[in-house]
Amino acid sequence: MSVNILNKVAKYAVALGIAGAALQSSVFVVPGGHRAVVFNRFTGVEEHVRGEGMHLKVPWVQRPVLFDIRTRPRSINSVTGTKDLQMVNLVLRVLSKPNRDLLPRIYSRLGQDWDERVLPSIGNEVLKAVVAQYNAEQLLTQREMVSRQIRETLTERARQFDIELDDVSMTHLTFGKEFATAIEQKQVAQQDAERSKYVVMVAEQEKQAAVTRAEGESEAAALISTALATAGDGLVQLRRIEAAKEIAQTLSHAKNVAYLPKGGNILLNVPNN
Repeated sequence: MSVNILNKVAKYAVALGIAGAALQSSVFVVPGGHRAVVFNRFTGVEEHVRGEGMHLKVPWVQRPVLFDIRTRPRSINSVTGTKDLQMVNLVLRVLSKPNRDLLPRIYSRLGQDWDERVLPSIGNEVLKAVVAQYNAEQLLTQREMVSRQIRETLTERARQFDIELDDVSMTHLTFGKEFATAIEQKQVAQQDAERSKYVVMVAEQEKQAAVTRAEGESEAAALISTALATAGDGLVQLRRIEAAKEIAQTLSHAKNVAYLPKGGNILLNVPNN
């Protein structure tokens, strides 16, 4: 009796095991942030993309292929030449993801490692093409415009491979030692030019001041000549009085002078010829 029961349990267990294995091989789960493309052994890659969750499949006939559709970062390094033949090292940071609606075509054309196959190639291509349009100095002074042109060109190029770019930015930009030395020499030359310009400006101002001073002295001499011609010796007498006052004031403060002449007017006592 017990043997028969054990045989029945064993048969049911085997049946359940076979059914569980068949069920397990007939379903697959797509995790979050992923999509599944189904490859059919008879018809090829199916156009219908499976979303997140549990799905049925035909064992041996259908094989699901998972794609991560979340945005992933990637750095692209390129050494290229500028318009003026200067070598520049550029590092580009790219945030990319596959077009979820075109995953079957991506799988047929590129496979699961689509980013490894496409992005380094088109990234170097776009960098070389854009950088060759600018001089080395323009890459520094117009960096935002260069980065925008690279982003627009690379986004359009990636779209041809059904790849979406969320962000493209230039994170690193360095030049060779020769260009760095040339920039340093140019800055020194500019500083010398500014210094020379300042010296010339000062000399010009001094020249203008000398001209103005000479014009003032000439005008003063002309006024004095006019005054002498119209007022006779009155102006000369006035100048003598002013000079005598200055001399008397100077002598009064001197320690080695005990007294002044009684008249107090030294120059006025000089007889006129």
